[in-house]
Amino acid sequence: MAGLLLRLLPPSILSGGATSTSTPRRRPAPIHHTTTRITSSSINATQSSSSSTTPATTSASSPAAVKLTYLQFNGWLWELPGGFRVLVDPILVGNLDFGIPWLFDAAKKTLPNSHPQPDAGLLADLLLITQSLDDHCHLRTLTQLAAIRPGLPVVATPNARPILSALPFTHVTYLEPGQSTTAAAVTVLATAGPVLGPPWQRPENGYIVTAGKNTSVYYEPHCVYDAGFLRDRALRADVLITPVVKQLLPADFTLVSGQEDAVELARLLRPSYVVPMSNGEFDAKGLLAALVSTRGTIQAFRAMLADALPDAKVVEPTPGVPLHLRFDDNDNDNNNNSSTSSSSSS
Repeated sequence: MAGLLLRLLPPSILSGGATSTSTPRRRPAPIHHTTTRITSSSINATQSSSSSTTPATTSASSPAAVKLTYLQFNGWLWELPGGFRVLVDPILVGNLDFGIPWLFDAAKKTLPNSHPQPDAGLLADLLLITQSLDDHCHLRTLTQLAAIRPGLPVVATPNARPILSALPFTHVTYLEPGQSTTAAAVTVLATAGPVLGPPWQRPENGYIVTAGKNTSVYYEPHCVYDAGFLRDRALRADVLITPVVKQLLPADFTLVSGQEDAVELARLLRPSYVVPMSNGEFDAKGLLAALVSTRGTIQAFRAMLADALPDAKVVEPTPGVPLHLRFDDNDNDNNNNSSTSSSSSS
């Protein structure tokens, strides 16, 4: 959100292809919250034989379960079927200030500034970057992570190439919307996100990540999407992660969408679970902090979604607390997203 706001400012101020087969939605099973917390502020560069980076055996390893941990801002740690862990848009080191703290400086509201236990950066099997701005492609976090895990596979928007190419990551795959790639047993399909700049600029990315017996998660942090792309390919997702509360500038300029747009996204993807993300909830200061307002509530979204998609469950995450989403094991048919175009790597 803040990154788009900064992109709108003049430089003078800042200088100080997939197809799928539609299948019935899976039935959600009861939800389970665990109490183990993941916190964030730094990445430990040393490991011992007893390090927490050893993959844990959890119920999320079941083919019919997904475990999600919200790291605030736009950050997530997912554990998919088979125990495959995906780190998404992480901010694990310091505040979010885009290098101009006098203009904007934000800190996480809930997660304490203590060492992560377990460390999200060291646990990950894949790093997923949706956008090129610092609230998604956080340079301080990625600099530390690349120094200690240069071989960590990365999937990113090509817009982030200038940042990532300067870091020692050795396995980076850039996906245009419609392209896909496979990491281990996980398939990542890029979808179109917002255009953060002039209309001719390449859009940023959303993703549908599919693992296990075709269990899929859709994520795009601005609730901006190409409805025609999703509709024409009959794409589906078991879990939809999206903002549902709009974030606006004066004159009703939308920074982050939600509400009825999130309902329409759910209509298209037909998820079993919708997980609202509160990426506008942080402690901020600076000249830009007072310009952003919100519209709508999670409760209003719940009511709209109940009319549009009554079988979908809305599940609110608690930052740092793993959230287990389970599906009815008797439902063997699930969403299947397959790509028809290639990806680029560096």
